[in-house]
This record gives sequence, structure tokens and C-alpha cells, in this order.
Amino acid sequence: MTLRFGTDVCTATTDYGTVLLDQRTGQYWELNPTATLVVSTLMAGGDADDATNALVREFDVTPAQARDDVTALIGELRAGGLAA
Repeated sequence: MTLRFGTDVCTATTDYGTVLLDQRTGQYWELNPTATLVVSTLMAGGDADDATNALVREFDVTPAQARDDVTALIGELRAGGLAA
């Protein structure tokens, strides 16, 4: 599953993660380092399993929690109209 942001979404990498701007609404979203890792993995063509494995390698988190976090983040980005 590749993740793609809509054409109205701008991204900026910061020292603390990534900031998303939905230009349609003017709403900002701030992604922490774990969410940034998930998004970058998915946008590079990885799937949810790849993102889950990346979280487990980089952070002190169980595979089950990492999978739940990946699923929740994808759901939030889609529900917010930011990603397809």
C-alpha cells in the first residue's frame, strides 16, 4: 500500500518530525518521529508490514503496538482528507 498525499497538502521536515499543511482548510498537522517514519516508509512504496517493521527496529515498541499505530495513523490521514 503506497501512501500519497493530496495535491493540496504541503510537507516540511523539522527537527521534531514532519509538518503537514492542508491548503484547502489551512489546518496544520504535526507528525512526531514515529509517524514520520511510518509516512516515509509508505510513501517510498512500502506497505503496512514494512512500516510496522521499521517502527519495531527504530523504537522500543512491540510488533502488535506498532501495527496498531500504523493502522491508526493511516486511518487518521485518510479521514482527514490528507492521503489516499
